[in-house]
Amino acid sequence: MIGPPGSGKGTQAQILASALGVPAISTGEMLREAVAAGSELGRRVQGILTSGALVDDATMAAVVRERLAQPDAARGFLLDGYPRTQEQAATLKEILAGSGEDLDAALLIEVPEGEVIQRMAGRGRADDDEAVALARIDVFREAKPELVGYYRRQGLLREVDGDQPIEQVTSDILAALGDAR
Repeated sequence: MIGPPGSGKGTQAQILASALGVPAISTGEMLREAVAAGSELGRRVQGILTSGALVDDATMAAVVRERLAQPDAARGFLLDGYPRTQEQAATLKEILAGSGEDLDAALLIEVPEGEVIQRMAGRGRADDDEAVALARIDVFREAKPELVGYYRRQGLLREVDGDQPIEQVTSDILAALGDAR
């Protein structure tokens, strides 16, 4: 799932995971849990998360590789928060190819920036204060063209209007994913 912070990726991933019977894997949540637990990974990424920057590609690849190797992901998965760059998308393709898998679709949830900022302000997360939110939106805006182009060239990109009621977004996503299967 691709979209700016606050676009509803996490909400939709949870709904879709239940509907599709696959895990929703939020790399952002995994990193926030690592910070809260004070793990080695958490200590390494804490400053990065609070600045709004992206965690380095090698660290993210290791986190994703380990998570996708778990048994519950064998039948499929929804990734929320990864990949965020074209380089990460290429790494994900390599990770999946190593186990004989490939993506069915890359889902882009489009939401106007003003709406994204309002949604982020309402979440109350430590990494969602206004300055961090704006930094995260800038990072997404910068990476989006290459990432979206990468998946569009592969014929995997599905686009959904995320600026509508949650139930309608879910319905539109399920229809888009149905086209991917």
